Amino acid sequence: MPILLFAEHDNQALADQTARTLTAARAIGGDIDILVAGQGARAVAEEAARLQGVRQVLLAESDALAERLAEPSAALILSLAGDYDTIIAPAGSAGKSVLPRVAALLDVMQVSEAIEVVAPDTFKRPIYAGNAVQTVQTTDAKKVVTVRTAAFAPAESGADVAPIVETAAGEGSDQSRFVENRFAASDRPELASAKIVVSGGRALGSEEKFRETILPLADKMGAAVGASRAAVDAGYAPNDWQVGQTGKVVAPDLYVACGISGAIQHLAGMKDAKVIVAINKDADAPIFQVADYGLVGDLFELVPELERAL
Repeated sequence: MPILLFAEHDNQALADQTARTLTAARAIGGDIDILVAGQGARAVAEEAARLQGVRQVLLAESDALAERLAEPSAALILSLAGDYDTIIAPAGSAGKSVLPRVAALLDVMQVSEAIEVVAPDTFKRPIYAGNAVQTVQTTDAKKVVTVRTAAFAPAESGADVAPIVETAAGEGSDQSRFVENRFAASDRPELASAKIVVSGGRALGSEEKFRETILPLADKMGAAVGASRAAVDAGYAPNDWQVGQTGKVVAPDLYVACGISGAIQHLAGMKDAKVIVAINKDADAPIFQVADYGLVGDLFELVPELERAL
């Protein structure tokens, strides 16, 4: 049962989500090839080739694939699909853009955001903002699957190196074009893959208080900074810090929630964290139902005290 894994990367380094998706692919079973589509991405392919459980790495490079736009990327995958039973990708920006188009062109149903592999054709995925888990079985000859990578441990790199095979990149498309990337520069860990996350909610009251209270603790702990949707909507934090159903899904070793009540949309994005610490003045806040440790009190006193104690 050959599997094609569409890699997530930035043409310079392989994203952690790809290694996590490889773990899901190994649970399906079969020979696994990783497709690295990009431009100047040889280093990415070499990194992918060192992951354990990879048969070979397919490297496709062209200007049209540099940003992994949906049209040329889907056309590339479609040209390779005849050799594979399953096409899988992380449920990241590239996977969510490309794989639905692949599924449509193959005329199959996509299995989205799988969190567990039950059998090669059966998967579990969250629904209703993570309040229920749905088990789905696909009867399509070719399976197209995106993976919620927070649910899987990353595959490890080994001493063996899989062969890298260059493949034709295909032609571009005039249906869409890349304009620019805008990145938020930060010395902190990337939110989606950070081992520690410190998040703030609407209770912080203002952007100034958010930064004065949350950032020193995050910096002391070497943590990424997150925020609830309410805090983002209020302008306290940028969009790329949002954790939740409509933000980023994280599963760090430690998640510290400061002034976050625990709406189901937020819980859907962080409840898989190994250890959850909640700081809130409302002892009945829903966040305490999922927290491993809870501090009831004024966060403007407790958070700085915690930061000083570290």
